[in-house]
Amino acid sequence: HQHQHQHQQLQHQRQQSQPPQQQQHQRPQYQERQLQPQHAQPPRPQQQAAASAPSGLAPPPTPTNVAAAASVPDVKQLSLLTEEEQSSIFETLKKLYKRKVRPLEVASGYAHFHSQPLNAADFDAKPMILLLGQYSVGKTTFIRSLVQRDWVGQRIGPEPTTDRFTAIMSGTADERLIPGHALAMQSDRPFQALASFGNNFLTKFDGAEINGSPFLDQCTLIDTPGVLAGEKQRMGRDYDFKKVIQWFAERADCIIVLFDAHKLDISDELRNVLNTLRPHQDKVKVLLNKADQVNSQQLMRVYGALMWQLGKVLNTPEVCRVYVGSFWDQPLVNTENAALLAREKEDLMNELSDLPRNAALRRINELVKRTRSVKVHAYIIHYLRKQMPYTFGKKGKLQSTCHHPPTVEHPPPFGPPQEKQQRLIGRLENEFVQCARRYNLPLGDFPNLDEFRTNLLQIKDISKFQKLDKSLVKEMDRVLANDIAKLLEKCSIQTAPMDDPY
Repeated sequence: HQHQHQHQQLQHQRQQSQPPQQQQHQRPQYQERQLQPQHAQPPRPQQQAAASAPSGLAPPPTPTNVAAAASVPDVKQLSLLTEEEQSSIFETLKKLYKRKVRPLEVASGYAHFHSQPLNAADFDAKPMILLLGQYSVGKTTFIRSLVQRDWVGQRIGPEPTTDRFTAIMSGTADERLIPGHALAMQSDRPFQALASFGNNFLTKFDGAEINGSPFLDQCTLIDTPGVLAGEKQRMGRDYDFKKVIQWFAERADCIIVLFDAHKLDISDELRNVLNTLRPHQDKVKVLLNKADQVNSQQLMRVYGALMWQLGKVLNTPEVCRVYVGSFWDQPLVNTENAALLAREKEDLMNELSDLPRNAALRRINELVKRTRSVKVHAYIIHYLRKQMPYTFGKKGKLQSTCHHPPTVEHPPPFGPPQEKQQRLIGRLENEFVQCARRYNLPLGDFPNLDEFRTNLLQIKDISKFQKLDKSLVKEMDRVLANDIAKLLEKCSIQTAPMDDPY
């Protein structure tokens, strides 16, 4: 032990007796050996700038970090499609619909159960914004705040002033009001299919052309009559208001439902209209108008009450976005919410300004939805047609496969076709499930049961429909798998942010 202790003392004395310069010289040699592979490459410019910057301050801008900041995608500054590229996509969509989708629509009677076939103007039209709400909630005033001017036929008042559907559009000539009959005959307008609702509706429909409005150069606004309550809604209008709303909702790019801060009651008629919009919930936005007429505490209670009522009516766990604002041209009544109303208005305006930029994607999305709906409808008609008695020959005589003639004791195996069709309609819900299982169809794509049953009751004989051509269905599947995928890829390439060149 004594020898070990003496040996340790000698080593300690040697280390202390070594000059400090030699120790400093050995340490850099060790660090240089460790850091030599990293120093093989020269440092980047931003590293030199960061090292030269004072502590606590951001490094000065360099080409690299400027490019990195510019590469962050901005919704308003994405590389969007040009007009020529959008026109090319629209032309492709029109060809796909005309050649691959429309033949199956005609063969399966899709127009009787759902909507009329699309025209070329439905693809080329500007984005359409549909405004809905009860009377005197500020629909016309909201349109005026967007257009920034009056138009021919405009009426604003506390009473139900708007009694017709009005399409506010951009025009090249002087301001004028086009009657509904003439507007439905124009091939360059997307309103030709409205002629199917008859003269009673066309007399309550017109179009107002406004020249020089920047907003109308990009979008078309649809002003609607206020939803009335009670018998006035059913007896005061000699056209199917619900069907008309459904037609506009299918073709609209955005649906804004307005509520008054002082009138939050949702009537049964407005509830029916909101139920019509259920297949288009991705387009629906709610606007709580006239919010400057209540203070902050009242606005909080009004907003909560509106969300509660919308949750009950829409019957969904997630309620659509609710904007709060005031869009008249008078000063705000209560200025304590001025900052909140300004931010909400800016968010809504940004949402509407994105509609023209995303027109191609929405057209593709709508065609995909319609294609899936047509496919499911064709299989439903095919399945119901196969359930009908096929033992009736062309001459209408029973060709039963029984070994004995039909008598009272031994009735025919199927019964008359009308009775069989009534039984099918009676258990239509079960038939939907069986059809979905047989042809591997998602039940979420099936139509509304009650509406389909109502339309099916108007068909005298289901067996009169044409036999399903499976080749048409395969062509539609190729459209979804190949053609639509190519169009989406083209849109994604154009809208993707550029990579960092550094």
